[in-house]
Amino acid sequence: MMKRDAFTMIELVFVIVIIGILAAVVIPYLTATRDDAKASSLAQSIMGGAAEVGEYAVANESIKPDLTLMSNAYYSLVSAGDALNDVTNSKLTVKFGEIDNCITVQVTSAGDFDTLTIIKGASGDTKCDRLHNLIGEKDYPILLRGTHVRL
Repeated sequence: MMKRDAFTMIELVFVIVIIGILAAVVIPYLTATRDDAKASSLAQSIMGGAAEVGEYAVANESIKPDLTLMSNAYYSLVSAGDALNDVTNSKLTVKFGEIDNCITVQVTSAGDFDTLTIIKGASGDTKCDRLHNLIGEKDYPILLRGTHVRL
């Protein structure tokens, strides 16, 4: 009888095929989990930034056209390349997935009244739609400054 010291070629092929099948099943779940984490992080930054802008407006009784000067969260989004800051229009546009205008945060002024609005952009991309579901836009627009703001 012959002594076996190694695996046969067919045994190695079977092991490689099984590992390939397992990887094909697991990798999409890992990718989806990473996308969910990114969407959650973006949503937290958007909502936290809105709170920071509100606090800035109340504390200083004014706003600035550059949202990143009123919010560290918005500054971080722009620095990371996740958002574009439009100082001319007091607007921050968050890009996620294939959609460049997934979420827009805008501060508008009308006389003594300043309002912050969060607007859901185009949909159709699964990543952007996931972010839309995490944003509580029903609370917006919020009045930042004006006669109805109570200190």
